[in-house]
Amino acid sequence: MSTGRGEAMKVRFSASPAAWGEWAPALRAALPEMRLEQEGPPDSFDAIIYAPGGDIDDFAPYAKARLVQSLWAGVERIVTNRTLTQPLARMVDPGLRQGMAEYCTGWALRAHLAMDRHAQDGVWRNDQVPPLASDRPVAVLGMGELGRAAAGMLGGIGFPVTGVSASGRAVPGVDVRPIDQLDQVLGRAQILICLLPDTPQTGNLLDARRLALLPQGTWIINPGRGTLIDDQALLQALDRGRPAHAVLDVFRTEPLPAEHAFWHHPAVTVTPHIAAATRPATAAPVVAENLRRAMAGRPLLHLVDRAKGY
Repeated sequence: MSTGRGEAMKVRFSASPAAWGEWAPALRAALPEMRLEQEGPPDSFDAIIYAPGGDIDDFAPYAKARLVQSLWAGVERIVTNRTLTQPLARMVDPGLRQGMAEYCTGWALRAHLAMDRHAQDGVWRNDQVPPLASDRPVAVLGMGELGRAAAGMLGGIGFPVTGVSASGRAVPGVDVRPIDQLDQVLGRAQILICLLPDTPQTGNLLDARRLALLPQGTWIINPGRGTLIDDQALLQALDRGRPAHAVLDVFRTEPLPAEHAFWHHPAVTVTPHIAAATRPATAAPVVAENLRRAMAGRPLLHLVDRAKGY
Protein backbone atom coordinates (compact mmCIF):
# COMPACT_ATOMS: atom_id res chain seq x y z
CA MET A 1 0.00 0.00 0.00
CA SER A 2 1.36 3.38 -0.96
CA THR A 3 0.56 6.83 0.36
CA GLY A 4 0.91 8.24 -3.12
CA ARG A 5 4.50 9.39 -2.51
CA GLY A 6 6.07 6.02 -3.14
CA GLU A 7 6.15 5.27 0.59
CA ALA A 8 4.39 2.66 2.68
CA MET A 9 1.58 3.80 4.90
CA LYS A 10 2.93 4.77 8.29
CA VAL A 11 0.77 3.93 11.30
CA ARG A 12 1.23 4.96 14.93
CA PHE A 13 0.34 2.35 17.56
CA SER A 14 -0.74 3.79 20.91
CA ALA A 15 -2.14 1.43 23.55
CA SER A 16 -1.02 -0.16 26.82
CA PRO A 17 2.55 -1.51 26.85
CA ALA A 18 1.30 -5.10 26.97
CA ALA A 19 -0.90 -4.57 23.92
CA TRP A 20 2.04 -4.05 21.58
CA GLY A 21 3.30 -7.61 21.97
CA GLU A 22 -0.20 -9.00 21.43
CA TRP A 23 -1.20 -6.85 18.49
CA ALA A 24 1.90 -6.04 16.46
CA PRO A 25 2.41 -9.53 14.95
CA ALA A 26 -1.25 -9.90 13.99
CA LEU A 27 -1.46 -6.40 12.49
CA ARG A 28 1.71 -6.85 10.47
CA ALA A 29 0.49 -10.20 9.19
CA ALA A 30 -2.83 -8.67 8.13
CA LEU A 31 -1.19 -5.65 6.45
CA PRO A 32 2.46 -6.46 5.75
CA GLU A 33 3.04 -3.34 3.64
CA MET A 34 2.25 -1.09 6.62
CA ARG A 35 4.97 0.58 8.68
CA LEU A 36 3.71 0.11 12.24
CA GLU A 37 5.61 2.15 14.82
CA GLN A 38 5.24 3.17 18.46
CA GLU A 39 6.89 6.56 18.16
CA GLY A 40 7.95 9.15 15.63
CA PRO A 41 7.14 12.69 14.46
CA PRO A 42 3.35 13.15 14.73
CA ASP A 43 3.07 14.73 11.28
CA SER A 44 4.61 11.64 9.67
CA PHE A 45 1.74 9.25 10.44
CA ASP A 46 -1.10 8.43 8.09
CA ALA A 47 -3.26 6.74 10.73
CA ILE A 48 -3.39 5.85 14.43
CA ILE A 49 -4.33 2.58 16.07
CA TYR A 50 -5.42 3.47 19.56
CA ALA A 51 -6.73 2.21 22.89
CA PRO A 52 -7.00 3.94 26.27
CA GLY A 53 -3.79 3.44 28.19
CA GLY A 54 -1.66 4.56 25.29
CA ASP A 55 0.67 7.54 25.32
CA ILE A 56 -1.34 9.89 23.09
CA ASP A 57 -3.39 12.48 24.96
CA ASP A 58 -3.32 15.21 22.34
CA PHE A 59 -4.35 14.18 18.82
CA ALA A 60 -3.96 17.68 17.35
CA PRO A 61 -0.34 17.18 16.16
CA TYR A 62 -1.50 14.16 14.14
CA ALA A 63 -3.40 16.34 11.69
CA LYS A 64 -2.30 14.23 8.73
CA ALA A 65 -3.92 11.07 10.13
CA ARG A 66 -6.90 9.97 8.07
CA LEU A 67 -8.22 7.56 10.68
CA VAL A 68 -8.04 6.80 14.39
CA GLN A 69 -8.93 3.14 14.71
CA SER A 70 -9.98 2.09 18.22
CA LEU A 71 -9.01 -1.34 19.46
CA TRP A 72 -11.98 -1.25 21.84
CA ALA A 73 -15.64 -1.75 21.00
CA GLY A 74 -16.60 0.91 23.57
CA VAL A 75 -15.39 4.41 22.78
CA GLU A 76 -16.83 6.40 25.69
CA ARG A 77 -13.32 7.04 27.06
CA ILE A 78 -12.16 8.30 23.65
CA VAL A 79 -14.92 10.48 22.19
CA THR A 80 -14.68 12.99 25.04
CA ASN A 81 -11.16 13.99 23.96
CA ARG A 82 -11.67 17.40 22.33
CA THR A 83 -8.38 17.19 20.44
CA LEU A 84 -9.60 14.17 18.52
CA THR A 85 -11.03 15.60 15.30
CA GLN A 86 -9.90 12.84 12.94
CA PRO A 87 -12.41 10.18 11.83
CA LEU A 88 -12.79 7.66 14.67
CA ALA A 89 -13.79 4.04 14.07
CA ARG A 90 -14.82 1.65 16.82
CA MET A 91 -13.76 -1.97 16.87
CA VAL A 92 -16.16 -4.54 15.49
CA ASP A 93 -14.40 -7.86 15.92
CA PRO A 94 -16.00 -11.13 14.77
CA GLY A 95 -14.31 -12.94 17.67
CA LEU A 96 -15.64 -10.46 20.22
CA ARG A 97 -19.11 -10.71 18.69
CA GLN A 98 -19.06 -14.50 18.89
CA GLY A 99 -17.72 -14.46 22.45
CA MET A 100 -20.40 -12.05 23.62
CA ALA A 101 -23.18 -14.08 22.02
CA GLU A 102 -21.85 -17.24 23.69
CA TYR A 103 -21.63 -15.55 27.10
CA CYS A 104 -25.19 -14.21 26.89
CA THR A 105 -26.56 -17.50 25.62
CA GLY A 106 -24.74 -19.57 28.23
CA TRP A 107 -26.03 -17.53 31.15
CA ALA A 108 -29.51 -17.30 29.61
CA LEU A 109 -29.63 -21.09 29.43
CA ARG A 110 -28.41 -21.36 33.02
CA ALA A 111 -31.28 -19.12 34.10
CA HIS A 112 -33.78 -20.85 31.83
CA LEU A 113 -32.93 -24.37 32.93
CA ALA A 114 -32.55 -23.37 36.59
CA MET A 115 -29.21 -25.18 36.75
CA ASP A 116 -28.43 -23.82 40.20
CA ARG A 117 -31.52 -25.51 41.65
CA HIS A 118 -29.94 -28.93 41.47
CA ALA A 119 -27.81 -29.08 44.60
CA GLN A 120 -25.88 -32.34 44.90
CA ASP A 121 -27.23 -33.13 48.36
CA GLY A 122 -29.14 -36.37 47.91
CA VAL A 123 -32.57 -34.69 47.62
CA TRP A 124 -34.64 -35.79 44.61
CA ARG A 125 -36.29 -32.65 43.20
CA ASN A 126 -38.32 -33.46 40.12
CA ASP A 127 -41.39 -31.38 40.82
CA GLN A 128 -40.33 -28.44 38.64
CA VAL A 129 -39.74 -28.81 34.91
CA PRO A 130 -38.52 -25.72 33.04
CA PRO A 131 -40.64 -24.40 30.18
CA LEU A 132 -39.41 -24.63 26.63
CA ALA A 133 -37.33 -21.76 25.34
CA SER A 134 -40.28 -20.70 23.20
CA ASP A 135 -42.17 -19.88 26.41
CA ARG A 136 -39.38 -17.80 27.98
CA PRO A 137 -39.38 -14.16 26.73
CA VAL A 138 -35.93 -12.60 26.44
CA ALA A 139 -35.26 -8.87 26.10
CA VAL A 140 -31.99 -7.55 24.70
CA LEU A 141 -31.31 -3.88 25.39
CA GLY A 142 -29.10 -2.61 22.58
CA MET A 143 -29.28 -3.69 18.96
CA GLY A 144 -25.77 -2.87 17.88
CA GLU A 145 -23.33 -5.49 16.60
CA LEU A 146 -23.19 -7.30 19.93
CA GLY A 147 -26.90 -7.10 20.66
CA ARG A 148 -27.79 -8.46 17.24
CA ALA A 149 -25.31 -11.31 17.65
CA ALA A 150 -26.73 -12.29 21.05
CA ALA A 151 -30.31 -11.97 19.83
CA GLY A 152 -29.55 -14.10 16.79
CA MET A 153 -28.01 -16.93 18.82
CA LEU A 154 -30.82 -16.88 21.39
CA GLY A 155 -33.46 -16.77 18.70
CA GLY A 156 -31.80 -19.73 16.98
CA ILE A 157 -32.38 -21.82 20.11
CA GLY A 158 -36.03 -20.84 20.16
CA PHE A 159 -36.27 -17.98 22.65
CA PRO A 160 -38.69 -15.22 21.62
CA VAL A 161 -36.44 -12.17 21.60
CA THR A 162 -37.50 -8.55 21.88
CA GLY A 163 -34.83 -5.96 21.19
CA VAL A 164 -34.74 -2.36 22.34
CA SER A 165 -32.75 0.33 20.56
CA ALA A 166 -32.69 4.09 20.30
CA SER A 167 -33.89 3.96 16.72
CA GLY A 168 -36.15 0.92 16.81
CA ARG A 169 -34.65 -0.05 13.44
CA ALA A 170 -35.76 -3.46 12.19
CA VAL A 171 -33.54 -6.51 12.77
CA PRO A 172 -34.45 -9.79 11.03
CA GLY A 173 -35.90 -12.33 13.45
CA VAL A 174 -36.15 -9.89 16.36
CA ASP A 175 -39.13 -7.86 17.55
CA VAL A 176 -37.36 -4.50 17.92
CA ARG A 177 -38.96 -1.71 19.94
CA PRO A 178 -37.85 1.91 20.30
CA ILE A 179 -36.49 3.04 23.63
CA ASP A 180 -39.74 4.80 24.53
CA GLN A 181 -41.35 1.36 24.81
CA LEU A 182 -38.75 0.11 27.28
CA ASP A 183 -41.20 -0.08 30.19
CA GLN A 184 -43.55 -2.39 28.28
CA VAL A 185 -40.64 -4.62 27.26
CA LEU A 186 -39.37 -4.87 30.83
CA GLY A 187 -42.81 -5.90 32.03
CA ARG A 188 -42.65 -9.09 29.93
CA ALA A 189 -38.95 -10.02 30.12
CA GLN A 190 -38.06 -13.17 32.00
CA ILE A 191 -34.41 -12.83 30.97
CA LEU A 192 -33.02 -9.33 30.45
CA ILE A 193 -29.69 -8.83 28.66
CA CYS A 194 -28.08 -5.39 28.77
CA LEU A 195 -25.84 -4.44 25.85
CA LEU A 196 -26.42 -0.70 25.49
CA PRO A 197 -23.46 1.67 25.16
CA ASP A 198 -22.43 4.08 27.91
CA THR A 199 -23.93 7.46 27.01
CA PRO A 200 -25.56 10.29 28.98
CA GLN A 201 -28.93 8.81 27.97
CA THR A 202 -28.20 5.29 29.25
CA GLY A 203 -26.70 6.10 32.65
CA ASN A 204 -28.82 4.48 35.40
CA LEU A 205 -31.39 3.55 32.78
CA LEU A 206 -32.42 0.63 34.97
CA ASP A 207 -33.35 2.52 38.11
CA ALA A 208 -35.62 1.51 41.00
CA ARG A 209 -38.79 2.27 39.08
CA ARG A 210 -37.82 0.23 36.03
CA LEU A 211 -36.43 -2.67 38.02
CA ALA A 212 -39.80 -2.91 39.77
CA LEU A 213 -41.45 -3.51 36.38
CA LEU A 214 -39.68 -6.86 35.90
CA PRO A 215 -41.77 -10.01 36.41
CA GLN A 216 -41.13 -12.24 39.40
CA GLY A 217 -38.24 -14.59 38.68
CA THR A 218 -36.50 -12.49 36.00
CA TRP A 219 -32.74 -12.77 35.61
CA ILE A 220 -30.63 -9.78 34.55
CA ILE A 221 -27.45 -10.40 32.55
CA ASN A 222 -25.27 -7.30 32.14
CA PRO A 223 -22.11 -7.66 30.04
CA GLY A 224 -22.62 -4.19 28.52
CA ARG A 225 -21.67 -1.27 30.75
CA GLY A 226 -21.60 -0.95 34.52
CA THR A 227 -23.30 2.45 34.37
CA LEU A 228 -26.54 1.08 32.89
CA ILE A 229 -27.92 -0.11 36.23
CA ASP A 230 -28.26 1.86 39.46
CA ASP A 231 -26.17 -0.28 41.83
CA GLN A 232 -28.05 0.51 45.03
CA ALA A 233 -31.43 0.17 43.35
CA LEU A 234 -30.39 -3.23 42.03
CA LEU A 235 -29.27 -4.46 45.45
CA GLN A 236 -32.53 -3.33 47.02
CA ALA A 237 -34.55 -4.94 44.24
CA LEU A 238 -32.66 -8.21 44.66
CA ASP A 239 -33.38 -8.12 48.37
CA ARG A 240 -37.07 -8.04 47.46
CA GLY A 241 -36.65 -10.93 45.02
CA ARG A 242 -37.34 -8.99 41.84
CA PRO A 243 -35.20 -9.56 39.87
CA ALA A 244 -34.41 -13.04 41.09
CA HIS A 245 -30.73 -12.94 40.08
CA ALA A 246 -28.20 -10.67 38.40
CA VAL A 247 -25.16 -11.81 36.41
CA LEU A 248 -22.81 -8.83 36.24
CA ASP A 249 -19.66 -8.66 34.13
CA VAL A 250 -19.09 -4.88 34.08
CA PHE A 251 -18.84 -2.36 36.90
CA ARG A 252 -18.40 1.33 37.60
CA THR A 253 -15.04 0.56 39.22
CA GLU A 254 -12.87 -2.24 37.86
CA PRO A 255 -11.51 -4.41 39.29
CA LEU A 256 -14.59 -4.59 41.48
CA PRO A 257 -13.39 -3.82 45.05
CA ALA A 258 -13.35 -6.88 47.30
CA GLU A 259 -15.62 -5.16 49.81
CA HIS A 260 -18.32 -4.34 47.25
CA ALA A 261 -21.75 -5.73 48.11
CA PHE A 262 -22.05 -7.45 44.73
CA TRP A 263 -19.42 -9.99 45.78
CA HIS A 264 -21.40 -10.99 48.83
CA HIS A 265 -25.02 -10.89 47.71
CA PRO A 266 -26.50 -14.40 47.27
CA ALA A 267 -28.50 -13.31 44.22
CA VAL A 268 -25.52 -11.86 42.33
CA THR A 269 -22.97 -13.65 40.18
CA VAL A 270 -19.87 -11.56 39.44
CA THR A 271 -17.73 -12.36 36.41
CA PRO A 272 -14.53 -10.28 35.98
CA HIS A 273 -15.20 -8.46 32.68
CA ILE A 274 -14.59 -11.58 30.61
CA ALA A 275 -17.85 -11.77 28.64
CA ALA A 276 -16.05 -10.95 25.43
CA ALA A 277 -12.58 -9.84 24.44
CA THR A 278 -11.14 -8.33 21.30
CA ARG A 279 -8.88 -10.98 19.83
CA PRO A 280 -5.97 -9.74 17.69
CA ALA A 281 -6.20 -12.76 15.35
CA THR A 282 -9.79 -11.98 14.35
CA ALA A 283 -9.68 -8.20 14.79
CA ALA A 284 -6.47 -7.42 12.85
CA PRO A 285 -8.11 -8.05 9.44
CA VAL A 286 -10.86 -5.57 10.40
CA VAL A 287 -8.22 -2.94 11.22
CA ALA A 288 -6.35 -3.69 7.99
CA GLU A 289 -9.49 -3.24 5.88
CA ASN A 290 -10.27 0.11 7.46
CA LEU A 291 -6.71 1.33 6.98
CA ARG A 292 -6.86 0.36 3.31
CA ARG A 293 -10.12 2.24 2.97
CA ALA A 294 -8.69 5.32 4.67
CA MET A 295 -5.70 5.46 2.36
CA ALA A 296 -7.82 4.86 -0.74
CA GLY A 297 -10.37 7.49 0.20
CA ARG A 298 -13.18 4.94 0.42
CA PRO A 299 -15.96 4.96 3.03
CA LEU A 300 -14.74 3.85 6.45
CA LEU A 301 -16.28 1.04 8.47
CA HIS A 302 -17.84 1.45 11.92
CA LEU A 303 -17.41 5.22 12.17
CA VAL A 304 -18.37 6.72 15.51
CA ASP A 305 -21.16 9.28 15.57
CA ARG A 306 -19.70 11.95 17.87
CA ALA A 307 -23.13 13.35 18.70
CA LYS A 308 -24.40 9.95 19.88
CA GLY A 309 -21.12 8.90 21.48
CA TYR A 310 -20.91 5.50 19.75
